[in-house]
Amino acid sequence: MVSIVCFIAILLPFTVFCTASASTITYNVVNFGAKADGITDSTKSFLSAWSSACASTQPATIYVPPGRYLLGSAQFWGQHCKNSAITMRIAGTLVAPSDYSVIGKNGNWLAFESVDGLSIYGGILDGRGTGLWACKASGKSCPTGATTLAFYNSRNIVVSGLTSLNSQMFHMVVYGCTNAKLQGLKILASASSPNTDGIHLQLSSGVSILNSRIATGDDCVSIGPGNSNLWIENVACGPGHGISIGSLGWDMQEPGVQNVTVKSVTFKGTQNGVRIKTWARASSAYVKGILFQHLVMVNVQNPVIIDQNYCPNSGNCPTQVSGVKISDVTYQNIHGTSATQVAVKFDCSKQYPCSRIKLEDVNLTYKTQPAVASCLNAGGTTSGLVAPTGCL
Repeated sequence: MVSIVCFIAILLPFTVFCTASASTITYNVVNFGAKADGITDSTKSFLSAWSSACASTQPATIYVPPGRYLLGSAQFWGQHCKNSAITMRIAGTLVAPSDYSVIGKNGNWLAFESVDGLSIYGGILDGRGTGLWACKASGKSCPTGATTLAFYNSRNIVVSGLTSLNSQMFHMVVYGCTNAKLQGLKILASASSPNTDGIHLQLSSGVSILNSRIATGDDCVSIGPGNSNLWIENVACGPGHGISIGSLGWDMQEPGVQNVTVKSVTFKGTQNGVRIKTWARASSAYVKGILFQHLVMVNVQNPVIIDQNYCPNSGNCPTQVSGVKISDVTYQNIHGTSATQVAVKFDCSKQYPCSRIKLEDVNLTYKTQPAVASCLNAGGTTSGLVAPTGCL
């Protein structure tokens, strides 16, 4: 499609000049055979629409009309794309197969690999994970489960206005990516759903998570090894396990995490607020340059916690000393209520104590009693009103 742009030169006599400019080509998945009945497998139709958009040398939009579209596991490759301006506009709902084993053994449901300049707007992704959760709760042998939406080794990504429901495992993964903006998201799963992290980040830089609601059975946001320059702002978290850096230090040689800002987040009924967690074993990893700012805690079990003896299952965990070095972590303007008396807990490495920890204007209470702080191998400073009284 070509649009014509015209303008009038202010000359006598008037002269009209016209120029041609490329505009966006739209690929409707229905025209590739997709059915909006929630029953017909439309995977090939979506992949065909993607191939056409990739082959285009001008900006392209993949349009998904209203309705329910059944998709199996789909991998969208970008290595050979001629196009670095593809938009997916989803007006409908993408649904996973009702049999959880169909995608549960594949690792991912919808995955984008090596794409550049992709934007996804709107839509609902229904992972239909409840069956797999029930299988895991029964103690039977079950598939590991699939991540609903994953981006690998990609750059210049935008995801806006998307809703993810009942993912089998992680709702969203950003791995090995640069410059990704995730905004206006709704990520929802039962509080009892296992390993349904809202957004997991790893080996990525320049990722922002904005104006979103995340309610799951695991971390709202989990920040794994090798992340830098992250910005998380205006997020409602809960239920879930809070926002976690880690776990880190499982491998001896492991990249660290640095330059992370988490601000204007409300935690409601979560297991943790802001957490840094590392395994008790030797590692080259580190955490530094972290700012937790303007946070509200509502009945949170562990509002502020550093745990360098992380052991989620209370068994078969390493019992060495954590080699992960934690420094320059600031907690600023954090207030609200703790569901346990210990509202601030720093359990740091004996070999590499946490250093330059700052508590500024922290006010956390426990029921009608004062909350308490617990510190082990942690050094730093406090300023302003700090309650519970700092133990640094």
